[in-house]
Amino acid sequence: MMNTNMLAIASELTAMLEEANVPYEFTEAASLQLQGVEMSGAFPITVNVQWDLFEKVYDLLQQYAPSPIERTAVQASFKFSQDSIDVHIYCYFNTTIRTNPYRTMVQKGENSFWCCSLYAYLYFPEDERYAAQIRAALLKEQQELTAQNEQAWNQNNYTALINRYGEPAEIAKKIKQNPEWRLHPFYKYVKDAAGKKVMHLMGSNGVKAVALSLLGADVTVADFSHENAMFANELAKEADVAVSYIISDVLSLSEKVTHEQYDIVLMELGVLHYFIDLQPLFRIVKRLLRPGGRFILHEFHPISTKLITSTGKKHKVTGNYFNPSIERGEVAFSKHMPEKESLAKVVQRKWTIGELVTSIVQEGLVIQVLEEEPNHKMHDIGLPKTFTIVAEKK
Repeated sequence: MMNTNMLAIASELTAMLEEANVPYEFTEAASLQLQGVEMSGAFPITVNVQWDLFEKVYDLLQQYAPSPIERTAVQASFKFSQDSIDVHIYCYFNTTIRTNPYRTMVQKGENSFWCCSLYAYLYFPEDERYAAQIRAALLKEQQELTAQNEQAWNQNNYTALINRYGEPAEIAKKIKQNPEWRLHPFYKYVKDAAGKKVMHLMGSNGVKAVALSLLGADVTVADFSHENAMFANELAKEADVAVSYIISDVLSLSEKVTHEQYDIVLMELGVLHYFIDLQPLFRIVKRLLRPGGRFILHEFHPISTKLITSTGKKHKVTGNYFNPSIERGEVAFSKHMPEKESLAKVVQRKWTIGELVTSIVQEGLVIQVLEEEPNHKMHDIGLPKTFTIVAEKK
């Protein structure tokens, strides 16, 4: 928790800068602490302000007896102290604060602060000063969010699956007729799965697992929804195949399975946004894979989930592709429930392609394929709908 004096100074600075219409963002340790990251020891409050308003800021803060301005070819800065806390104000020339993709609003009680998102210090680090503290904070928050998401996915989901697919016997019959179709468009990356061990992380209702099992794979599903497991087990029985189902959140999976035993780890459609830090996820993926094993990720393209809203034949840019905020949204199966049904919300963090690729590579997995797939509706031609990544554990 940020100490009272620091919070008071940050609040006072924010009020003055906003009243003067000066774009700003708290950075480094002060920014991280405002975002809930526990920082030890003494550190200054650092604030980046719009460069062409820097002189205005210097005049605005004269009551604090600031130091003389220091300039280099790329930046300018000055300092002052308040209540024994150092404050550093600086700017970078010819840059625009408002267009920083990792500038995010943080709410602390009744006050709001513009901060440089903690994710900027993970994916574009100048050094490793803050990585351990950020990862610890994200892990703690992930555990809390996973509990919320788990609750949301165990509230009448079985009923929603019946409403969407029909009875397990009915859908099993359809899968048996054409299991390959159920694995489109990434079938070409799993068509050699016969005789191989496959782990489907967050495998939900078991449709893909049953299809893979019908093609000769030894399939295990890991998912934290008891109701998904109920449907998947019934589906496998009706399809006359064996599918193992582990009821667990992904980050606890290491305690329940043997490492390096799977030839393929699969994740697909609407799963990444449940993780607020991708490093622990891909570390689990790497541990599960045998050397030479493949990680196959098929997901919705962030252009369609973060940027564009489509209504019929009309498309409109309504989002911020780079927005790192954590959001609350409807659980995916809500559209298959009666309108009167009140369902808990899920918590989501939507990722860019760059963040995703960086996270996979940072864990030592070698990306072999990044395929972006179009939307096949006529009025959506030209827009990416999904993508597939294939990565190998060397």
